[in-house]
Amino acid sequence: MTAKQFFIQGLTHDGKPFRPSDWAERLCGVMAQFRPDGDTSDPRFTYSPYVKPVNIAGTKCVVVDERLKEIEPKAMDFVKNFAKDNNLPIVEACEIPTKSPN
Repeated sequence: MTAKQFFIQGLTHDGKPFRPSDWAERLCGVMAQFRPDGDTSDPRFTYSPYVKPVNIAGTKCVVVDERLKEIEPKAMDFVKNFAKDNNLPIVEACEIPTKSPN
C-alpha cells in the first residue's frame, strides 16, 4: 500500500514568504490530535504522523498525508482551506511506500 501526500508551501502564489514565520509549526500543532489507531504519542509533544512541518530548500512547508481524510474528513478540509485562504500553493508529492518491501 502507498500513501499519497501533498505539500503546502510557505510561499504565497505571489512568491512572498508566508507569515508568521512559525505558521507551519502552528498548523501542525492544531492537527496533532489526528493520529492512527494505536498511536499513543502525546499530541501535546509530538506532531501527527499525517501533518508534519518540513523545510524544503529553505522554504517552510507542511507535508499532509491523504490518510488524514480517513480519520477526519473535516481535518483534511481544514488544512486545504487554510492553504486556499492564505494563497499558499498545494503541490502533490510522490507516493511513499508505507511498508518495507522486506
